[in-house]
Amino acid sequence: MKWFVRFSGLFLVLLCFLSLGPFSSVAQDARELQDTAFPVPESLVVSGIPQVPMRLVGSAEPYGSYRAAAFADWNPARREILISTRFGDTPQLHLVKSPGGARRQLTFFADAVTGGRFDPEDGDYVVFMKDVGGGEWYQLYRYEFATGKIRMMTDGKKSRNLLGPFSSKGTRLAYMSTRRTGKDLDLWVLEPDEAKKNRMLTELTGGGWQALDWSPDDKQILLKEEVSINESHLWLVDTADGKKTPLTPRDAAEKVAYGEARFSEDGKGIYLTTDKDSEFFQLAYFDLATRQLKTLTSKIPWDVEHFDLSRDGKRIAYVTNEDGVTVLHVLDTATLKQLSLPQLPVGLISGVRWARNGTELGFALTSARGPADCFSLDVATGKIERWTFSEAPVRTDAFREAELIHWKSFDGKAISGFLYRSPVKFTGKRPVLVIIHGGPEGQSLPTFLGRNNYFLNELGIVLIYPNVRGSTGYGKSFSLLDNGFKREDSYKDINSLFDWIAAQPYLDPDRVAVTGGSYGGHMTLAVSTFYSNRIRCSIDVVGMSNLVTFLEHTEGYRRDLRRAEYGDERDPKMREYLEKLAPMNNIGKINKPLLVVAGMNDPRVPVSESEQIANALKKQGTPVWYLMARDEGHGYHKKSNLDFQFYASIIFLEQYLLK
Repeated sequence: MKWFVRFSGLFLVLLCFLSLGPFSSVAQDARELQDTAFPVPESLVVSGIPQVPMRLVGSAEPYGSYRAAAFADWNPARREILISTRFGDTPQLHLVKSPGGARRQLTFFADAVTGGRFDPEDGDYVVFMKDVGGGEWYQLYRYEFATGKIRMMTDGKKSRNLLGPFSSKGTRLAYMSTRRTGKDLDLWVLEPDEAKKNRMLTELTGGGWQALDWSPDDKQILLKEEVSINESHLWLVDTADGKKTPLTPRDAAEKVAYGEARFSEDGKGIYLTTDKDSEFFQLAYFDLATRQLKTLTSKIPWDVEHFDLSRDGKRIAYVTNEDGVTVLHVLDTATLKQLSLPQLPVGLISGVRWARNGTELGFALTSARGPADCFSLDVATGKIERWTFSEAPVRTDAFREAELIHWKSFDGKAISGFLYRSPVKFTGKRPVLVIIHGGPEGQSLPTFLGRNNYFLNELGIVLIYPNVRGSTGYGKSFSLLDNGFKREDSYKDINSLFDWIAAQPYLDPDRVAVTGGSYGGHMTLAVSTFYSNRIRCSIDVVGMSNLVTFLEHTEGYRRDLRRAEYGDERDPKMREYLEKLAPMNNIGKINKPLLVVAGMNDPRVPVSESEQIANALKKQGTPVWYLMARDEGHGYHKKSNLDFQFYASIIFLEQYLLK
């Protein structure tokens, strides 16, 4: 049969050539195809961007056609896993029944599906979140394996519903919803088997609430209230009457943050991550009777980013972030000793989750040389198995690894980042693209670069991912260094990076561009404003052009959390400071070309932030390209939109950075 398929394919190719006439005519048609323009997706609004030639698409498109797999959950009844991956335009849920097995697609929406969790008892259905057009007004859905049918479990109106944990018995599901006011996240409980049994349990104020876990007897729900990245509190909620009881003090002299938290198997305590009495998030045990906290990872001077407790409570798997490199650990809860683990493939680990048997871990792993794929580790036998093999049309085994770099900022503070060199075939001093992460409480990590590998491998551009002050992963003191009136100091970190670039013999300080998304987009605009003489051009993706107007118009459920970071614009002195720094109010200083990317449905950074900066630059005659998607929100998720953004970025850099 294989020889027939190959012969048939060759025959069809030959038939196509014959139907086109002489070979000279075929060559002419090929030349004409190369000279045609790539069609702009109907969802996009384009201004100032030249046509994308098909010959560019031919070389660039493979870099955007890779796939990746995110680990979502284990089936509690069978050795199967739920993953998220993309076969069409957006990531959807898939079922994989064995290591290396086929991926069976379960959901087929135009918009990306977020999360995904089996019912914890029988694995008969999956619950997940999905929004429309990137607006982040998520609704909860249930997928039935028996029928393949999907039904919505929430109200379907303009409310934000965030998936929480199943009860210990698996009959109820906790979730957060803004249904009551549109901005306050209240605690709700529903019964997935009974659509009408859906009720608000506790009325809350603010948008920083998260349901973390149910007690073993299902009488209490563990709730987290996030005030800022550096302050949060834990509560217990009675599932009978909704009354909430504080677990952590609000009047403590030290601001303390809590991350993840889970009840112990006997219900007498809570395992959690916290930075209490530490620069870093550590794994700890909180005794509910004595209210005493015992640190379990005091010998690890790095953040514990994620953990999962096995169903029987005997083991905790946790991941540490050690200077941008993730390390997996497993702790025996009875002896508090670390288990010896086999050497894992090199890369960044995410989505760690125990199977029901308590011995097998599932997780996703990615590296500079490959997109994320799903693996399992049996901690009893040490056996590692790969469940997914994501396709990549470009050979990735030769992609460049990241180099950790450091430089001194204006005040002597040590700042670090990751640098990716272009291949040796590119000689002479290389142009540089500085890519600033969002958050601002984020961190750039040495991961798979996806489309950005094109800039390295095909254009010879060196990429630098800085972790300026305010980034997480380097201690809570470092993460506080850009708050409020210290905002400008993070801009200066990039200016000091430009000094470092100028001192490197293989980098060209006269050909530097800067880009970033969200807060990284704001940083891009700020650098373009105050250090315009040090760059050739910049690309702003869903960035804030004025932190005052941003705070006034971001969705209500986010506003107080953002004020804790950027400063409260209602305070006259803070407002004056933020207005003084706003790129929008310093428009005359931006004199280098700018590409602005926005999403119409963005609930975080309103599209008006992009519109106002693009319109002002156009009015004063500064070269500005503008790209806006009608069906996207905070960053693009649909492949067709991402592809066009990618092609526009290539043309922009070719025109303004490389020439």
